Amino acid sequence: MTQDHAAASIPVISYAEVRAALLAREEIALLDVREEAPHAQAHPLFAANFPYSHLELNAYSRLPRRDVRIVTLDDGEGLAVRAALRLRTLGYTRVGVLAGGVRGWREAGGELFQDVNVPSKAFGELVESQRHTPSLSAEEVKALLDSGEDVVVVDARRFDEYQNMNIPGSISVPGAELVLRLPAIAPDPKTRVIVNCAGRTRSIIGTQSLVNAGIPNRVHALRNGTIGWTLAGQQLEHGQARRFPQQVEVGQQQQSRRQARSVADRAGVKRIAFAALDTLAQPGRTVYRFDVRTPEQYREGHLPDFLSAPGGQLVQETEMNAPVRGARIVLADDDGVRADMTASWLAQMGWDVYVVEGATPADFAVSGEAPRALPVAAVTQQQRIGPQQLKNWLDADRSAQGTVVIDLALSARYVAGHIPGAWFALRSEIAAVARRFPAATRFVLTCGSALLAQFAVADLQVLVSQPVYLLEGGNAAWTQAGLPLESGEQHLLSPRIDRYRRPYEGTDNAATAMQAYLDWEFGLVEQLGRDGTHGFFVI
Repeated sequence: MTQDHAAASIPVISYAEVRAALLAREEIALLDVREEAPHAQAHPLFAANFPYSHLELNAYSRLPRRDVRIVTLDDGEGLAVRAALRLRTLGYTRVGVLAGGVRGWREAGGELFQDVNVPSKAFGELVESQRHTPSLSAEEVKALLDSGEDVVVVDARRFDEYQNMNIPGSISVPGAELVLRLPAIAPDPKTRVIVNCAGRTRSIIGTQSLVNAGIPNRVHALRNGTIGWTLAGQQLEHGQARRFPQQVEVGQQQQSRRQARSVADRAGVKRIAFAALDTLAQPGRTVYRFDVRTPEQYREGHLPDFLSAPGGQLVQETEMNAPVRGARIVLADDDGVRADMTASWLAQMGWDVYVVEGATPADFAVSGEAPRALPVAAVTQQQRIGPQQLKNWLDADRSAQGTVVIDLALSARYVAGHIPGAWFALRSEIAAVARRFPAATRFVLTCGSALLAQFAVADLQVLVSQPVYLLEGGNAAWTQAGLPLESGEQHLLSPRIDRYRRPYEGTDNAATAMQAYLDWEFGLVEQLGRDGTHGFFVI
């Protein structure tokens, strides 16, 4: 079958069909296969960003059931059909493309959303609007701190985000840890607690978690997070390492467990015995299994077949972890608090969510990172070369057209360090940029570890007459061989659209961009109403 005939065999799925599936809570994976930056410009509410560039790296872990219904979309770039065909070759049997892509969705009357992690951010705004989550402005929090009031500020983001910038004196307590850890941080119920993140969502969810659990302290979100703090002209700290205490007193853990269980029950969270987990793997149902503890605890020991997804980030980035809307989600911890609190939010976001019960310490027996399930790449042994072979070719070619290295890593990693003379390209644009490659006698593909590059060898080989090789082990193998890297944005064959620059990241964002982001968040509840497919409720 030719490529054109194969493309013609891909079903075209209408806006009405996708909307009907979402409203019926049927399983469907609506995948925006563009890079992250164009995805952030406009997409349907539940369209998960699933770039074609990294499709093989993500498919088997994030789309675990081969017969799940998948609908790919783009905005006219041709990626949706290419992704659908590739998914077919990976064994997925119910793959279609969205009629008209982003434009077709809009023309059919569908609502389009900007930014990333929109379901979670919109849900957070809905929570605040219905529960009137208490908050204080940056100026009010600064005045409390300056006056020496009994106040503790807890940062609900990931630890690396906290290290990048934080409210002066604050402590890193990622969202799922709050109910478990706060009693040790603020044992006096008279201590006022301020929860912050970079913008709004994790501040709202973190604060409301403490309120829902019945924490006796007065709790407030820092309104608009570090963005609000910066817009108020106040200074941030950088490079801090203050973290929550690791030990939890037994009596306090029992109290936190009761509180979390009560919240989860109110939200309709289900229970599943550890010994009965396999009963959830029924025909026609996708099951995601997540360990919501810290990444460090996960690596020390976790349940078989569970992936690491710290609870606060799982609530914040649900569609990235679980792109199949309507799937089942199973959560585990070893304390009876973090899974229940995380599950309480996922249930309110319309997920069919379970918490594991009855697992013993001996069951958390799998250490290290979970192995990544990958398809077999079409790379022959003759196409694989090592760092020394590549260096020999590059040295021999200095005075003549010869070896051209194409780096398919994330653009930020390419800029931070790449093989001298390498060119950056997005795998999704390889057909377009192949026409702009410098003259060569051979091409060598690489990336950070070669995991991604191996799947692009066949893509490139059909486009060029020169032989295409894979650098085994990628840039990591090159540096391990003691060979140098260079940095900078030189030799960019593709634009850096693989990463959307969040207005709340870093400290050099324009005030207008930060304010525009806040204004956008304020409008999400209205957008949810116009969309009508979300299925959210708030306890």
